[in-house]
Amino acid sequence: MFGFSELKQTKVYQEAKQEGKVEGKLEAVPFMLNLGATVEQIAEALDLDIELVRLVALKANTKPQ
Repeated sequence: MFGFSELKQTKVYQEAKQEGKVEGKLEAVPFMLNLGATVEQIAEALDLDIELVRLVALKANTKPQ
């Protein structure tokens, strides 16, 4: 039986944790845009690929308010 510390060492756990971090960063993009940050500033601040930030920004602009 795995204990929590052993579970944290598994590849599946590590990948899921990383995916969650990226999702959290992506959710912040529309809020940062509303505060006036540029796509470039957001990409740098969140350590994300600028093209990924642009895609999220475009998607956020096409959602009904």
